Amino acid sequence: MKTLWRHCHVASMAQGNYSIIEDAAIVSEAGRIVWIGPRQSLPELAVERQVDLGGAWVTPGLIDCHTHTVFGGNRSGEFEQRLQGVSYAEIAAQGGGIASTVRATRAASEDELYASALRRVRALMRDGVTTLEIKSGYGLDLDNERKMLKVARRLGATLPLTVRATCLAAHALPPEYKERSDDYITHICDVMLPALAAEGLVDAVDAFCEYLAFSPEQVERVFIKARELGLPVKLHAEQLSSLAGSSLAARYHGLSADHLEFMTEDDAIAMAAAGTVAVLLPGAFYYLRETQLPPMDALRKHGVKIAIASDLNPGTSPALSLRLMLNMACTLFRMTPEEALAGVTVHAATALGLGDSHGSLEVGKVADFVAWDIERPADLAYWLGGELDKRVVRHGVELTD
Repeated sequence: MKTLWRHCHVASMAQGNYSIIEDAAIVSEAGRIVWIGPRQSLPELAVERQVDLGGAWVTPGLIDCHTHTVFGGNRSGEFEQRLQGVSYAEIAAQGGGIASTVRATRAASEDELYASALRRVRALMRDGVTTLEIKSGYGLDLDNERKMLKVARRLGATLPLTVRATCLAAHALPPEYKERSDDYITHICDVMLPALAAEGLVDAVDAFCEYLAFSPEQVERVFIKARELGLPVKLHAEQLSSLAGSSLAARYHGLSADHLEFMTEDDAIAMAAAGTVAVLLPGAFYYLRETQLPPMDALRKHGVKIAIASDLNPGTSPALSLRLMLNMACTLFRMTPEEALAGVTVHAATALGLGDSHGSLEVGKVADFVAWDIERPADLAYWLGGELDKRVVRHGVELTD
């Protein structure tokens, strides 16, 4: 059915900025945009249906391009401990930290993981999210990484949501490989990645490059195997120290390098040349009370595309609102509302390898958009919390609760 969506203003984000179309019209057919522009320029089209959007501001559907949505257990007790002065090292020595999430995830059934993740995903969808990345990384063995990735696929199959699944087996060292990190990397490369890729469960491969996780040399082994399997790579890099992980990701033409508080200008130059997106995660920065800001001037100077994501996870960013991340990106990282909105639309799509089909409102792209009852696009970063009145359209079909 060819549908005309009218009586609206559009922030298409087509050029990485608002790209505003006043008094706009959008025509969708078969889930794609077939025409968009000023209403007075609308050509004669035989449309079967017209929808009045009531003067709303229309943006692309929001894209959360870095989440750890699937996990077992809850770490609110650790949050309380930290606020009472217990150090992370002490919590880890008590069996807390990521080890506790690994235990809970391994103990949970696929159905249990699906049910808990579903609640979190629905919260993100209430913010206008229509595309979501979900990482594994709390299983740390073949069976449990498979279980997590199957849940990600199941969420994408059962919800009106595009889900990209990323294998993050190189997230932390599992207890059975204590002090044998090279052996674990060998297991990932020789066993886990080939099996999971063969089962069609993986859209991209990620790793955590940090002194408390895996070295650049170990990460490069994972990247080489991903390349052999035809899978794009991403990287958690420069969150706590500068190891040139983001330059490593760029060398392998990574989709993105994420966190980046300690990246250098040389890293920014490498990422710009490779087209690797910088994914900033203000929720984790806020939650951990970090003080080292990402090098925003260097990213802007060299034209690195900047995306924003929730980093939804149980330990360092239990964030259920992508819109709140927009405000944090503005207040903490001094981004403009326009930059922040580009970070959860057009640049987030590129960070997932979906730049040709998602992230902006252009002819040929999917008809994923949100009609917001707001006064201007900056309102999306302005309001703290709550739900803004809106209508969500995915693949040309308006969603209902």
